[in-house]
Amino acid sequence: MAHSSQPSSLLHKILASESAGGLLLIATAAVALIVANSPLAEDYFYALHVYVGPLSVRHWINDALMALFFLLIGLEVKRELIDGELSTWGSRVLPGAAAFGGMVVPAMVFLAFNGNHPSLAHGWAVPAATDIAFALGVLSLVGSRAPTSLKIFLAALAIIDDLGAVVIIALFYTADLSLVDLAAAAGCVALMLVLSRLRVMSLILYLAVGVGVWVFMFRSGVHATLAGVIVAFCIPITVQKDGGESPLHRLEHLLHHPVAFVVLPIFAFANAGVSLTGLSAQALLEPLVLGTATALLLGKLVGVMAGSAAVILPGFAAMPAGARWPHMLGISLLCGIGFTMSLFIGLLAYDDVTLQDRVKIGVLVGSILAGCLGYLVLRCLRRDSDFKTQ
Repeated sequence: MAHSSQPSSLLHKILASESAGGLLLIATAAVALIVANSPLAEDYFYALHVYVGPLSVRHWINDALMALFFLLIGLEVKRELIDGELSTWGSRVLPGAAAFGGMVVPAMVFLAFNGNHPSLAHGWAVPAATDIAFALGVLSLVGSRAPTSLKIFLAALAIIDDLGAVVIIALFYTADLSLVDLAAAAGCVALMLVLSRLRVMSLILYLAVGVGVWVFMFRSGVHATLAGVIVAFCIPITVQKDGGESPLHRLEHLLHHPVAFVVLPIFAFANAGVSLTGLSAQALLEPLVLGTATALLLGKLVGVMAGSAAVILPGFAAMPAGARWPHMLGISLLCGIGFTMSLFIGLLAYDDVTLQDRVKIGVLVGSILAGCLGYLVLRCLRRDSDFKTQ
């Protein structure tokens, strides 16, 4: 089967936009916190609960708009697996092992704090995934002290654990199922697979059927955003007969900037705002807050470093070109920036608004500490040119 005539990976091209989007995400989250603790707070929270048609503004953002984010994740994963940085088993070993450790250890740390509380333990997956845009945004501030290979490693790792988070959401955070609607969604997916098999290249046709997948999955009880990933894997990556871009590459190009600069900032503004009124130092030591923050900061650090060491030291995988263990330490800390996916899973894990707010505080504290420490570690390292002159 012929694949895209694009370069073997578009990852180099998207790093800049991901980094810029990450910096915007940081700013938007800060604005949300300020607004939620200002005289505008009442209007802010009221606006999120206003109904527009069948859903509230917040649900339109979290269930519909975020489906575009998951669609982009699916496109990136498929492209990287087929003709990108993850296209061979050898290239998957290091980011795969690091991502696995970075999912398992944080979950264990979270449960160490909350495992004895059944109502709290349901959030074990909150620290599972790294926010690729946020992490690359912080990494961009380091400049040439981080080799390009390290940025690609971080992006590949984040893509893999985003996929892991998607699987976790599908398996553990799904409500009561409507088999009729689920069957209808499956029928739409089957139609897209037939279209792909017939080499139909109309992107509009795939997206039209994809809307049907979203509607039926929303009705079925499976979280509707997962429709984005499923639709992405049905879109062809084969080149067109006239040599033009494949539907997958075209859609990925179309989505990158809207998702990075519109969808994620809107999500951050709608979900990062938490009222700190009456919040005491004692509240920061509650198991849910402390467990979430510690899992992101220390759990990710230990998990990613252990996973990397497990394949690098025996020689199963090579260190990213130009990188050393201090670089890996800094990257492992940056992986503790959970933000988007952590906030998202936190909303799925808990119905209680108070618990959702505690998770948000834990996510923000853990992500900020991980980001700052990761930046400081990498900032203290010498530039690429310093290594070349040795």
